Amino acid sequence: MSNSQYQTYETYGPNDPYGAVYDPHEAETVAYGVQVAPTLPTPPMPMPYEDTYRPAYDLPEAPAPAPSAGASPRAARRRKGRGTERADSAMRRLLPQALVVAFLAGGTTAFVAKDKAIELTVDGKPRTLHTFADDVTELLADEGVDVGAHDVIAPAPGTALSSGDEIAVHYGRPVRLTLDGERRQVWTTARTVDGALKQLGVRAEGAYVSTSRSRPIGREGLTLDVRTERAVTVMADGRSRVVRTNAATVGEVVEEAGVTLRGQDTTSVAPGSFPRDGQTVTVLRITGTKEVRDEAIPFRVERTEDPSLFKGTEVVEQAGQAGLRRITYSLRIVNGVRQKPRRIGSEVVREARTQVVKVGTKALPMSVQGADGLDWQRLAACESGGRPDAVDPSGTYGGLYQFDTRTWQGLGGSGRPQDAPAAEQTFRAKKLYVQRGASPWPHCGRRLHG
Repeated sequence: MSNSQYQTYETYGPNDPYGAVYDPHEAETVAYGVQVAPTLPTPPMPMPYEDTYRPAYDLPEAPAPAPSAGASPRAARRRKGRGTERADSAMRRLLPQALVVAFLAGGTTAFVAKDKAIELTVDGKPRTLHTFADDVTELLADEGVDVGAHDVIAPAPGTALSSGDEIAVHYGRPVRLTLDGERRQVWTTARTVDGALKQLGVRAEGAYVSTSRSRPIGREGLTLDVRTERAVTVMADGRSRVVRTNAATVGEVVEEAGVTLRGQDTTSVAPGSFPRDGQTVTVLRITGTKEVRDEAIPFRVERTEDPSLFKGTEVVEQAGQAGLRRITYSLRIVNGVRQKPRRIGSEVVREARTQVVKVGTKALPMSVQGADGLDWQRLAACESGGRPDAVDPSGTYGGLYQFDTRTWQGLGGSGRPQDAPAAEQTFRAKKLYVQRGASPWPHCGRRLHG
């Protein structure tokens, strides 16, 4: 079979065994390979003539020449055999020609039966073609039509073909769609923005579309922003307004409702957020001031051991000091209602100073020679009511035995006497008695002796 674009099928002349009677030189060639007789008025049939054709094997046998006088019978038989051989040879020549004629007639019938006229539409561009493909997949492969996962083929690949079938290929196109604030990528076989909106089921009436709806969509796709029409209720100044909008932000909806925000005014949802269908937005009218308050920062206490001090004795080496923090609060009135103060700023004016305390670890002696046998309990009851932290009204004397600070420190004490343990106070009172007797306690000293 020829690979040329056109296949020519010839017919036979007057001697055609199938009896075709037309001029083969006037045959018309049609697309995709079949050459057929043109549709012309039938020429007048020639007058009948006598068919003078006779196959070789049907010719009358030529009379054998008369044997010459004296010819032998053997020569006569040789002449008769040569005539028979000529008839057989003619028969052998005509038999292959008859077989070729029969084969060509049958092949032409099969060729025409497999040829199909198909209308193929690729991405909206139709064309009619002839094909020997058995199904849709084979046809697309023969035509070099590449299809992907997002392309649509109708009828489906693998469907058997018949002459007169229509095949459509719709290429998929990526669309980077932002629909009402939500981004996603979708695929469409539509070739225009308007067609894509219909195919994706997007309600386009009253919608904002970022590009012309008649814009064609190429195979590379496009980016599309669509905001459908929504109904949003705006509450402001005691009134309710319903706005039909395709705005991109709540702030734009408020403006479309004819409401102006002033000063600290805001809305119940973020002004930059996307307005949803059926949403209610309340305008908050805000007035207010700022208030500054000072707060103390507590100081930290740090204790260190000191072996020179008796156990139970603590001496403040560095007094602590509280710091100062200045805090700013917002005092607001929203739609006439006073709100809880809101902290909006903080500043440290003064850092707190750590208090350092020394803690004694030295063992405390319990005995002082010359003073151990006295009644120190009765003396303490008389001087302070038996309270180690007692302080007189003037603040000069303190502790069980009402030491003044100078005397206390002269006896080896640290800090104030009322801050020292009771045992240390008794120990230092004994030392004072050894030095000066009962004179430091002019009113209660006699109780030492019972």
